[in-house]
Amino acid sequence: MRIRIIDAFTDRPFSGNPAAVCLLDGPHWPHPEQMRRIAAEMNLSETAFAVPLPPGGEADWGLRWFTPVEEVNLCGHGTLATVHALQGDGLLGEGWVRFDTRGGLLRALAEADGTITLDFPANPHLPVDTLPGVEEALGRPVLAAYETGALADYLVLLPDEHAVRALAPDFGALTRLPVRGVLVTAPADDPAAGYDFVSRFFAPAVGIAEDPVTGSAHTALAPYWAERLGRTKVTGYQASVRGGLVRCEVTGDRVLLAGRAVTVLDGTLQALPQA
Repeated sequence: MRIRIIDAFTDRPFSGNPAAVCLLDGPHWPHPEQMRRIAAEMNLSETAFAVPLPPGGEADWGLRWFTPVEEVNLCGHGTLATVHALQGDGLLGEGWVRFDTRGGLLRALAEADGTITLDFPANPHLPVDTLPGVEEALGRPVLAAYETGALADYLVLLPDEHAVRALAPDFGALTRLPVRGVLVTAPADDPAAGYDFVSRFFAPAVGIAEDPVTGSAHTALAPYWAERLGRTKVTGYQASVRGGLVRCEVTGDRVLLAGRAVTVLDGTLQALPQA
């Protein structure tokens, strides 16, 4: 089985968010436990598996994503990395490529200059009371808190960019919270730096202590900041150690997420796990 490691939401290797990508011959999926164990071996935040679908249907490819622990419903950087792999192999036709996923029908557009745009469903930001234990887990008070609908993450607002960058959370305490992950955000200190807001994403409960650049999180972040800033186009910087920019556009109940990707490893699995 061929497997690639592709850095997503970056144009420089060893930055952005690495995803492992397996383009399968199909028509059938490997056993889910095989895919999960491959993802555990890769030990990245996500490993993506794609199979071609018969022509004439609603989608062109089936796409699934696995953390080292479990299968997930939506993954932005794994999708972007998959499109980059498809483009590199000459497997994309003209226009949008369509994916059948657990998160619904997703579309992506690869341009000649390397920019890849993802068309994802927007997720809400519904005000809620602060979860007991979240401030202790983060090590500081929060200004506001929100649920994110089907995304199942907990969004919290901090006062400024420095507060987001300086976080050193208690991952054990975060794991005990009744959410998939905790998404922390604040306005950019200097919008002239090329981004409007910063964020970090922690999801130790699903095997991801801190995700470097989280496309799916921006399906909630983009509507939130677009509403606050009064415009449809916003740019986020995820302030992890690796870091990455996500250019966002809110279009009704959809969010367009744009970025680039770089292949850093291309190899072959020499053994497959038993199901």
